[in-house]
Amino acid sequence: MDKYLKTADSDWYKQRITGVMICVMVAFTVLLLRLLYLQIVMGEDYLVLSLNNRIRLQSIDPPRGLIYDRNNQVLVENRPSFDVTITIKDARPVEQTISKLADYLDAPAEELLQKLSSSKGISAYKPILLQQDIGRNALAAIEAHKYDLPGIAINVKLLRHYLNVKDAAHLIGYLSEISAAELAGGKYPGRRGGDFIGKFGAEKAFEKYLQGTRGGRQVEVNANGRVVRILKTVEAKPGQNIHLTIDHDLQKKTESLLQGVAGAAVAMDPGSGRILALASSPSFDQNYFASGMSHEQWDALKSNPFRPMENKAIQGEYPPGSTYKIITALAALEEGVIDASTEFFCPGYHRFGNRIYRCWKGGGHGNVDIIKALAQSCDVYFYQVGQLLGVDRLAWYAKASGLGSRTGINLGKEGRGLIPTADWKKKRTGIPWQRGETLSVAIGQGFNLATPLQMVDLTSAIANGGTRYKPIILDFITTADGRIVYQNEPQVIGKVPLSAPSLELVRKGLWEVVNGDKGTARSIRLADIEISGKTGTSQVISRKKNDTRSEAERPAHLRPHAWFIAYAPSVAPEIAVAVLVEHGEHGSSAAAPIAAELIKTFLRAGRSIDRAAKGQDRVAQSGESG
Repeated sequence: MDKYLKTADSDWYKQRITGVMICVMVAFTVLLLRLLYLQIVMGEDYLVLSLNNRIRLQSIDPPRGLIYDRNNQVLVENRPSFDVTITIKDARPVEQTISKLADYLDAPAEELLQKLSSSKGISAYKPILLQQDIGRNALAAIEAHKYDLPGIAINVKLLRHYLNVKDAAHLIGYLSEISAAELAGGKYPGRRGGDFIGKFGAEKAFEKYLQGTRGGRQVEVNANGRVVRILKTVEAKPGQNIHLTIDHDLQKKTESLLQGVAGAAVAMDPGSGRILALASSPSFDQNYFASGMSHEQWDALKSNPFRPMENKAIQGEYPPGSTYKIITALAALEEGVIDASTEFFCPGYHRFGNRIYRCWKGGGHGNVDIIKALAQSCDVYFYQVGQLLGVDRLAWYAKASGLGSRTGINLGKEGRGLIPTADWKKKRTGIPWQRGETLSVAIGQGFNLATPLQMVDLTSAIANGGTRYKPIILDFITTADGRIVYQNEPQVIGKVPLSAPSLELVRKGLWEVVNGDKGTARSIRLADIEISGKTGTSQVISRKKNDTRSEAERPAHLRPHAWFIAYAPSVAPEIAVAVLVEHGEHGSSAAAPIAAELIKTFLRAGRSIDRAAKGQDRVAQSGESG
């Protein structure tokens, strides 16, 4: 019996030991399989996570190229901006960290959390921008409490800074954050969310030169995500510097002369097409876009009835008024419809069919030839010349002179203008052309539309003998160390169809506009500079027969636009200008004085093209209707 009990006890212990051994073996097998899984199957993934937790890659943004004027004066530079970012992996608990940060930034925590929610899909190891360009007080507070703010970092970036607020804003343009659509479009390789790119003007046109090449660094971080040491650095390559053709002093003067009015002014070198000044009024502050604009600021720009975001110099399309009489004169002379001795009598009106077409001078001009007609802007003379020519011959000369088509200036969204023909009207409205409509077209009214840039291009061609140059805003490009890598050259885009005798007559008429005793712009005559030009007043609405109000008595938005185009000196011109003042009523009183001031500023300062070329060498070494 005892022997049986001993045998039973021995079997029971063996079973227990066997069970324990099986459990131990199963446990070790599970552990071994787990280790194999972690080491072999998931090893690479966990290695990446481990390295991410210890070694990070940081982007280094390149300094954007600077922008200069033709005399090497800095117009746009870069300034340091202190930006606050958060790395989600290091910032846990995120809500608590954000709550503390909001106090130091004096910003709502909900707003910061909203930025996080809008950044979903971004790696937990990549920094997310929370606030750009913080002030010194916020910077000091965050630095003082940085150990209480895990995952929060302050990065110093270069922010675009426009030195002369509102000067040349429409020409220089601005930067803004790249959109998701732009990133997806593939036009900006190497760019990423949060980057700023040129969105307007020269900043956009020359983006590929200005942007530079991104660099980076490999850093080791601690458990809180703070940099312990830098392992490797690839320096960013700065962008190239852009030297524009504009003269900053002339540009500044142009902006000041347009202050308080809506309009535009363009000045051009008639011998090359280089833009010396280009202003649109009202203007805007580009720094709002670079540093971040509030909804209130954007709404104010969008709702402004004077359209500050429109570049009126190249996008504004207006009836050219009596400045178009240059085209009518050239067409009539070239077609043999008139010559130097042809005269028409102006009694103050012209009867055509059953309608009376009035001259701006109610008492009339008497007997008028082509020079007197241009000098005194006689409407009756050009009514009759237009009647003899017909709309289609007028249109041919206008289009051959560059009107009705874009000049090709490198600024984008340029207006085309409009030069009507009989066929155009028939296709557009289904109504045949009426002969009486030609009379209005001949004096720059009717369907005619032109931009200030087109008119200065035409003026330059008259000044230089008939050559049309493409308007250019880029003079040359240099590297960060001042080496010239690209020099822009004048580009001929056409010829105004005129002969030497026709040109001489037209130029004499334009000289009389300013220098003649009865010229419509005689009030701007200068003792030391001879100016040739043409005034223009373009109606924005037809006057009804029973409307006896003067222009000044009309609502402001119904008053005519004021034009003046000019070049100077009259012999060997160095500058051509076009000025448009919206609802300015009269070219002689609203636009001509602005043009005269621009001409004086440029010529009396002695800033000719030859002197600008010397500067480049230094850089290389280092009341009328008419």
